Amino acid sequence: FRFNTSFLPCLGYGNLSPSTAAGRIFCILFALFGIPLNLVLLNEIGQLMLLGVQHCAHHLEEVFHWQKKASLLIKTCALVTGLLLFLLLPPFLFSDKEGWSYEEGFYYSFITLSTIGFGDYVIGMNPDRTYPGWYKNVISLWILFGMAWLALVIKFCINFLE
Repeated sequence: FRFNTSFLPCLGYGNLSPSTAAGRIFCILFALFGIPLNLVLLNEIGQLMLLGVQHCAHHLEEVFHWQKKASLLIKTCALVTGLLLFLLLPPFLFSDKEGWSYEEGFYYSFITLSTIGFGDYVIGMNPDRTYPGWYKNVISLWILFGMAWLALVIKFCINFLE
């Protein structure tokens, strides 16, 4: 699961890689199908998030008879919630579990979710630390949903600019 969430979104931290020729061939074939399917999955998650935001906006419009205000309010709330869940709060977890500063955790969050993935910071790799069993799996889910959220934010920005 952890390998898939770093391999298929093209993060490529550099800490996990196949060591045999058969493993490398498998990765090539896996990527040919897995990367497009991962993009479809991220798009679908983003669309579900967008539908949730639009549903909330529509409900507020009906209840309070707001038109533009409800849509703007809900989009702002979705943006702030996403900022908290995916960029501003996770660095506190990384500070606790990895021993990083808040700034290092924020940097890791943005570099990971934007799919840059330099590999200078990778979670769960410090041999001097003990990590809970849930940690890497929760971070993998955070990466998946965080990338979908960031893609949605980028889509909003593109729509606004156009």
